[in-house]
Amino acid sequence: MKRNEANTLRKLIFVYNADSGLLSLVADAAHRVVRPSTYPCRLCAVTHTFTGIQTEWKDFIHSLEYPAEFLHRDELAEQYGIDDVSLPAVFAAMDDEISLWISAEEINACKSLKDLMSLVRSRLERQAVP
Repeated sequence: MKRNEANTLRKLIFVYNADSGLLSLVADAAHRVVRPSTYPCRLCAVTHTFTGIQTEWKDFIHSLEYPAEFLHRDELAEQYGIDDVSLPAVFAAMDDEISLWISAEEINACKSLKDLMSLVRSRLERQAVP
């Protein structure tokens, strides 16, 4: 498939609605167990179990033709200076800029891992230029 050379997708940046660090990890894990319906990161909720990343998601990410980066909200602000967008979200690194690619609203509408994978696939298909 040909790509639009003026706006070439270089990588996908998945951003969790959670902070990095051990204390945040422990607090998030507890929140997912105690009150899963109020957990604020749908990306985490559908891609991870209590014991870690789901194998199906890991395999899906590895099958993509683009590299994927995973960040927490504090890392997004640190690395890219972005702190004013609703999370979770997926950004596209295209040439020398990054832009919102899948919004929090779209991710939060995903009821399952299959829904999320379908959303990512359909967005990638739109990137292709005949």
